[in-house]
Amino acid sequence: MLKTMGFPSRYIQGPGALSQAGPLLSELGFKRPVVLCDDTVRKVALPSLLDSLERAEHPASVVIFPGEINFDTVAQCNQQVAGYSPDVVVGLGGGKAVDAAKAAAASLDVPVVIAPTVASNDAPTSRLIVINDRNRTPIQIDFLKLNPTAILVDTEIIVKAPVRFFAAGIGDAISKSLEAHQCAASGGVNFFGTSPSATAIMLADQCYDAILKHAQSAYDDVKIRKITPEVEKLVEATVLLSGLGFESGGLSLAHALIRGITAIPSMGKNLHGEMVAFGALVQTVIEERPQEALDKLTAILAYTNLPTSFADLGYEGEMAPADLERMVVATLAHKYAANMTPALTEQRLKDALIKTNKLGKSLRVQYAQT
Repeated sequence: MLKTMGFPSRYIQGPGALSQAGPLLSELGFKRPVVLCDDTVRKVALPSLLDSLERAEHPASVVIFPGEINFDTVAQCNQQVAGYSPDVVVGLGGGKAVDAAKAAAASLDVPVVIAPTVASNDAPTSRLIVINDRNRTPIQIDFLKLNPTAILVDTEIIVKAPVRFFAAGIGDAISKSLEAHQCAASGGVNFFGTSPSATAIMLADQCYDAILKHAQSAYDDVKIRKITPEVEKLVEATVLLSGLGFESGGLSLAHALIRGITAIPSMGKNLHGEMVAFGALVQTVIEERPQEALDKLTAILAYTNLPTSFADLGYEGEMAPADLERMVVATLAHKYAANMTPALTEQRLKDALIKTNKLGKSLRVQYAQT
């Protein structure tokens, strides 16, 4: 049976990584870069990137990403980027800006280099381009031909972002081992259309192990904007290992549940990783994993202030039966939900959601008392 994996050609991480942009583009033979920059980080990260490019004699044009990614903004960015006839697009910013840069590069059939300014998800390493509707709900996934050519993860920039984004990265990554194993066990396929390889599952497992070992101390360090070995290890896990693990390992219930969560308006405003964190807890419950595994997971979620209940996701009061039904139906409609064994049923998922919510509420009470 064929198995396929995808990787970025170069991954550079550490303090001052943005200063390597100019030498890197020279080494790779690029001469006409266009930077697509998230406006929220224009003052924080753009000067360092442009300085590096200028010193390497690659002065760059800049296109400002408008903040949301949908068909209208993608078309707008594509047109502006194309006006400069670049030979490479550099995406600087959060996950939506990263996807917009990928979309612009794909439209021109040129490579893309990604410089994330938050570690809130694993979008930087993958081929995926997630496009939302105007309600910020994902409605389409496009693909680059190849993974991004290079990733520059400057941890001096990462630790300056609000700690909530760092926690969201933990939430997005903490599910990848669970999902890759379920994808393989159920006969599902990864984002290259083949079964997950042993290497992909190993990387997803390594990601989870790194989170268990370093998440709490790294979270504390980021709260005071301090770069430590634990922060570096955690960023590598949430950006690189998580990205390789999901794209080549496949996804399952934890990500399918995003469709269910966003079907409830009051719950749809959470960050991607926050919703995945709750999905990981639901998947752990529905798989009836040992209590030790559940305890380890809930300890991380509670410590990093990630959602463990409907209330944490923004739902006030007891969930109405109609809303619970809406959540279940929307989740099962997503193709990732099929990557579970035994196969999910409405009743099984409904029971797991109720059980998880009860567990999450008791967990919050427990932590409030300690």
